[in-house]
Amino acid sequence: MNSAICTLFEGNYHYGVATLSNSLYKQGFRGTIYAGYRGELPNWILEGKKAPVGKWSEAVTLSPVEGMQLVFLPLNTNYSLTNYKPDFMLELWEGVAKEAAVLYYFDPDIVINDSWSCFEQWANCGVAVCEDVNSPLQEFHPRRQGWKTYFKKYNIDLQYKNQIYVNGGFVGLLKKDISFLTLWIKVQESMGDAIGGLDKSIFSNLDYHSTILKMNGFQIFDKSDQDALNATIEAYNGAISYFGKDGMGFESGKAIMYHALGANKPWNVNFIQRALHGRLPRPVDECYWQEAVHPIFAHSKGEKNKKLIAIKISKFLGRFYKV
Repeated sequence: MNSAICTLFEGNYHYGVATLSNSLYKQGFRGTIYAGYRGELPNWILEGKKAPVGKWSEAVTLSPVEGMQLVFLPLNTNYSLTNYKPDFMLELWEGVAKEAAVLYYFDPDIVINDSWSCFEQWANCGVAVCEDVNSPLQEFHPRRQGWKTYFKKYNIDLQYKNQIYVNGGFVGLLKKDISFLTLWIKVQESMGDAIGGLDKSIFSNLDYHSTILKMNGFQIFDKSDQDALNATIEAYNGAISYFGKDGMGFESGKAIMYHALGANKPWNVNFIQRALHGRLPRPVDECYWQEAVHPIFAHSKGEKNKKLIAIKISKFLGRFYKV
């Protein structure tokens, strides 16, 4: 199946792009990964070929290994990147990725932990999404009811599907389901009035400080793109294929990918220091550093080995230091 992948990043999240790509290659993905970005590119990316790609005159294409290429596309948008996901996916499908039969979005702090064929099978079951750590959200929860009331003003009718609240870090869909993206964009643009504009999000300068406009009563859009994605699912008439919390490693079970939630990303964690405060390394931390080298070397082999040793020491210290 002709599949393409995309992600969005800025700042030191380039490390996550590298390790996400490494894990995809290890699990069998072959094809193109499109990475939209803002800001300066690190040296490991600048080793690539600078040449126009579609409408992007300053794209950089990196081919670290046979069968996979990364295409870095500079973005010109004032949106918070977390709110730009459906726009970017649609832009790709209408342009440089128009031949792709399936398109997947992954946040750059995700590491793949199962065979790529599983993801391809998943998208054939419907729009592929994964349950969030904050799920469930009941039918008459004030947030769901708030969405329903709010979007009615924009002629968007929401119909309750189930209590699952999905994570915004992953979406996969067939091209025949492209209408899901146009609907998601419409939902987000409508939501923009409530949050103060789509340049606002839970993130501010890569830190977890929300810039979303405060509402009276319940904050029904405090996670912006993720809330809009869940509202889109209720407005969409097609099939949705859900994976549970175990899918992203949020609870025990077989994780097909690990998602590093929160401000502590695997590439900037001091594992020994955290262990002394009673915090053990997470599965995503270990998985990240196992995949941190090859075929892309954003980290050195020495740094990888030091981090894996630190993780082992932290697990040992965890026997004595507990929260």
